Amino acid sequence: MRTIDLRGRELSPAELLAAVPRATAARQAALEAAGRIVDDVAARGEEALREQAERFDGAVGHDIRVPAEHLSEALAGLEPEVRAALDEAIGRVRTASAAQVPPARTTELAPGATVTQRWQPVARVGVYVPGGKAVYPSSVVMNVVPAQVAGVASVALASPPQAAFGGRVHPTILAAAALLGIDEVYAMGGAGAIGAFAHGVAGLGLDPVDVVTGPGNNFVASAKRVVAGIVGTDAEAGATEILISADAAADPRHIAYDLVSQAEHDEQASAVLVTDSASLADAVAAEVVKVAAATRHAERVRAALTGEQSAIVLVDDAAAAEAFSNAYAPEHLELHLADAPDAAARYTSAGAVFVGTHSPVSLGDYLAGSNHVLPTGGQARYAAGLGAATFLRSQQVIEYSSEALRGVSEAIVALAEAEDLPAHGEAVTARSA
Repeated sequence: MRTIDLRGRELSPAELLAAVPRATAARQAALEAAGRIVDDVAARGEEALREQAERFDGAVGHDIRVPAEHLSEALAGLEPEVRAALDEAIGRVRTASAAQVPPARTTELAPGATVTQRWQPVARVGVYVPGGKAVYPSSVVMNVVPAQVAGVASVALASPPQAAFGGRVHPTILAAAALLGIDEVYAMGGAGAIGAFAHGVAGLGLDPVDVVTGPGNNFVASAKRVVAGIVGTDAEAGATEILISADAAADPRHIAYDLVSQAEHDEQASAVLVTDSASLADAVAAEVVKVAAATRHAERVRAALTGEQSAIVLVDDAAAAEAFSNAYAPEHLELHLADAPDAAARYTSAGAVFVGTHSPVSLGDYLAGSNHVLPTGGQARYAAGLGAATFLRSQQVIEYSSEALRGVSEAIVALAEAEDLPAHGEAVTARSA
């Protein structure tokens, strides 16, 4: 991993953002490619999806809309220990997601004058589950459960066809979908799947959705940007990121394992350590070499850790580490600090915050109860992770009696005249004539 030394420098917010390690060229290339792929699916539908499946996934002649028997077969063949783990994850995510659904609330501003705040679920959602370098039944849980908790009536799921399974979606993903009662599943991947959800594919019986969610690589994240405005999307959950803020008391071995755990996702994954301890930085660098070499996906990890998006960042003190992290706004933030519980309040920009050495990101990936579909690329400065709120629309319901309307009519007329919109006032005074 390369080292970025920011010690002895007073950096402005803009300079901090410029110092953040990002693979910007790769992201721009992904956006351009995703735009072409989405447009192709919008224009040619199933034909485009089949060409993309052959090109990117090596799948030919497969069922794009997954037959019901594929789902039932997958569920029947699911290993008992995996099913038990998925059941546990479903229960935990369902409980945590239910806490995100606000109750309706009515405010009485005057006698007969009420405004009710309510949250309505969208009608139809398309969830994307990656399936390239790894298999993500956990992402089925993280996408589907909050949508169900929010009250979404129609949920469709897409995941890439797998050449190793004759063009079928990976059976563990199918089993997880079946476990949750999802019967509309499509074997399609990447930016093409996002485009299909947004525009629909009549030949497949795929109706357009209202919201698209789910993690993926930079092409999937970029495709969400392309379709934004046609459909709603969650934050762009692209190639994974981890930032660890640590002090001299931290365990370099734990940090190394956590950096490597996220780097194994993809060559584009970002792994960053920020610390004010040069000795810890050296120890982590040495441990990373050993841990990375011994892991199953060593080559993928090496590519991610040596990429421009990964680094060890040296800063002067704890305040500088906090400022750097908040500028980076990582998807996953781990705090390996002596005062981690107190420090968490000062780390304000992150998709999810993991406090203390016994709260690794791997916990959040599977069984913490939190959601692992989180904003990347700095979007955590203004965007939230996926949850029940992703599928809810805030609405205000206004109800005034005749007397309550008369009570504000003079003020409405005054404002309407000030804005040179007299008919606005007349619409009110007509009711008291």
